[in-house]
Amino acid sequence: MGMLETVLRGTRDAGRKLFVPYVTGGFPGIDAALLRDLAEAGADAIEVGIPHSDPIMDGGVIQQASRIALEAGTRPADVLATIHEAAIDVPTAAMTYVNPVYRIGYERFAAALERGSVSGAIVPDLPVDETGDLNAAAQAHGIDVVLLAAPGTSADRLAAIGRTSHGFIYCVATYGVTGARDALAATARDLVDGLRPVTDLPLLVGVGISSPDHARDACRFADGVIVGSALMARLLDGDRAGAVELARSFRDAVA
Repeated sequence: MGMLETVLRGTRDAGRKLFVPYVTGGFPGIDAALLRDLAEAGADAIEVGIPHSDPIMDGGVIQQASRIALEAGTRPADVLATIHEAAIDVPTAAMTYVNPVYRIGYERFAAALERGSVSGAIVPDLPVDETGDLNAAAQAHGIDVVLLAAPGTSADRLAAIGRTSHGFIYCVATYGVTGARDALAATARDLVDGLRPVTDLPLLVGVGISSPDHARDACRFADGVIVGSALMARLLDGDRAGAVELARSFRDAVA
């Protein structure tokens, strides 16, 4: 159990719901100071995206942010340097895709995360059946590999995800990519209910958590929420202060 899981379990077991904001590393204005601001706004952990040219899980907002970051020359090492510079007390998880991780090499990637003060890795296009090498390398460096579970996943596969994930389980609320939704999908509760019998990990709902009301609704059955596009939309508009204030609103909604 790494720092990410230790902290989130402890907070959950103390009776508090979890709030994890996501930001795209390398996007202008997403710097060490912003990560500190998000921590001060009440984040229990922070997910930082390493931009990739084919972000297949992400909708338009995060795709645009990733494109801008890549056009600015952002490399994985730059994102990790920002996290390390922030020196925040809450754990961070790096989110990226399997191609750059495979290219870097699982051992080198895990070692780089450890040097960058990162305690979790989220690789959404790496299926549970193929996580063995990354998990082995990550555990040697104290990194929790967080797996995703999606609506429609079979009971056997949910059990495998429950056994294999570390840190928490990212419960994808609805079919489709990240982005704003008008309402919290009913599939979110079905997914969390399916995972409860097979794991004691914190269960956090993400994808389509567009408002504090959505977050409050999700926390009636889940252990917390992950919020990305709603915050990144403010940052794309250049409204840094508004993004931090929105993060505080999400924190207040799930408290």
